Amino acid sequence: MNHDTYSDTYIKAILDEVKTIALIGASANSVRPSYFVLKYMLSKGYEVWPVNPGQAGKEILGQTVYASLEDLPGTPDMIDIFRNSEAAGQIVDDVIASGHLPKVIWMQLTVRHDEAAKRAEAAGIKMVMDRCPKIEYGRLSGEIGWAGVNSRTLSSKRPALKAGFQHRGLKGTQKD
Repeated sequence: MNHDTYSDTYIKAILDEVKTIALIGASANSVRPSYFVLKYMLSKGYEVWPVNPGQAGKEILGQTVYASLEDLPGTPDMIDIFRNSEAAGQIVDDVIASGHLPKVIWMQLTVRHDEAAKRAEAAGIKMVMDRCPKIEYGRLSGEIGWAGVNSRTLSSKRPALKAGFQHRGLKGTQKD
């Protein structure tokens, strides 16, 4: 797969399919990007399991923090990596070796490891690199356009709000 660009269909399918996310590198610091992503994905209806050995046993946004992927209550649908590229490569190798394969491994903005992506895809895991699920969700749902940001999606229709915020709003997005 070409990891320089992803089709909207590919990203949307992942975000629609995923229900549980292990967020590696989750931070309790409310100004860190991983905190924003955790908060946002929770607000969209995903079950998010924060992973941070320094915060293990504590809570972030009401979610129990786990020390490692091995400590999670199950196999997540997606692993979102907030670590550098070298660490991400090792995480991918550890995931493959564990045999507990998620549907998707997602590496955050600026995080890319092409060799690890090839190994994950060979194991049947979908890969996304150098992207943020929060940004992609907002862009694809039309939500990000409300602030005047170019979402690359043209429509004269504003997405319908549900219960005060866009809740899993990708499933019913218009195609115009």
